[in-house]
Amino acid sequence: MINKPEGLLSVESDKESECAYAQVFAYLASKDKNARPYILHRIDKETSGVLVFAKNIKLHSMLKMNWNEHVLQREYYAVVEGQLPKSEDTLVCYLKENKNNLMYATQDITGQKAVTSYQVLAQNEKYSLVRVEIQTGRKNQIRVQMQAIGNPVVGDDKYGATQNPLKRLGLHASQLQFIHPVTKELLAFRCPPPAAFRALFK
Repeated sequence: MINKPEGLLSVESDKESECAYAQVFAYLASKDKNARPYILHRIDKETSGVLVFAKNIKLHSMLKMNWNEHVLQREYYAVVEGQLPKSEDTLVCYLKENKNNLMYATQDITGQKAVTSYQVLAQNEKYSLVRVEIQTGRKNQIRVQMQAIGNPVVGDDKYGATQNPLKRLGLHASQLQFIHPVTKELLAFRCPPPAAFRALFK
């Protein structure tokens, strides 16, 4: 498990080779030349936080085959623009992708269903700090659904943000819990949100 910094891809792209996977690969190779990581999930380049790898191809396959059944909790912290309409709520919509590769929220059931719950932890006149749990793992899910209710994630000019007080995307993957497919043990990995998130609300 690593605490991925913002600005680093989870895996390489056609345009960029520097990524979390390459760093984890190099670290494991320095310990054992035959070791290699197998990525279990991804988080956006601009998002920081929990990123988990398997070190065993068999376990990786078992987890990936039924990932959503094994995962019990996916928690994030987000700093969003404005004050939310409710102190806590569950957002349900469908996500589709336009010709510019941007996701958008719709009630068209032919899209991918996205379910996100949030709880407001702190707020001021400009921003809100929210704890978020996602029940589905869709591309840019939190960012799109927050934009859809009029509270885009700060620093997210891709999805409607006009303010960037953190000088980064205000989204952090804080916790991932899942069941080990062999031992049936509950594994919980946590990375506290950056101090700068809470500092906005002192």
